[in-house]
Amino acid sequence: MEPGAYGAGKAGGAFDPQTFIRQPHTVLRMVSWLFSIVVFGCIVNEGYINRPDEKEEYCIFNRNQNACNYGITVGVLAFLSCLLYLALDVYFPQISSVKDRKKAVLSDIGVSGFWAFLWFVSFCFLADQWRVSKKENNPLNEGADAARAAIAFSFFSIFTWGLLTFLAFRRLGEITFQEEYNTLFPSSPPVLA
Repeated sequence: MEPGAYGAGKAGGAFDPQTFIRQPHTVLRMVSWLFSIVVFGCIVNEGYINRPDEKEEYCIFNRNQNACNYGITVGVLAFLSCLLYLALDVYFPQISSVKDRKKAVLSDIGVSGFWAFLWFVSFCFLADQWRVSKKENNPLNEGADAARAAIAFSFFSIFTWGLLTFLAFRRLGEITFQEEYNTLFPSSPPVLA
């Protein structure tokens, strides 16, 4: 692809799947998507247990229903956000307006930064609740692997979303000389002699 506004080729170019898959922000978005699946999948599958003498299931994170709900909610919404921004990345080269491309990149910066923060909160919350539950409420250590996986992948997600934020900042600054030139000197029809 030719260089263009905000890291994309000229509008209207053909979509090249190999180039798309090899872009760092696409790879990171797919990794973030996978991490979100691991987090909410672990909590949904093994995040609730009950003892033989109890009828109700409880959250393995210190019996705190909010911890499980938060992990599942952040995981599912991050999953959907990744899909939305992957679709935007596919559509991005077709956007002809530099202003619209800038809006897309700015929204990517905001959303990626927001998700990095939410994953940081998720990591801290789940790790703290697991620490407390390990001491008091889970003597059989049931669901320990799932809890550790959810905590670990919440931690990894902080970095993937942080890197997505960094790449979006970098993408914002990638305006080529040709587009700056076209902005300063709009093209005029050729003069016939």
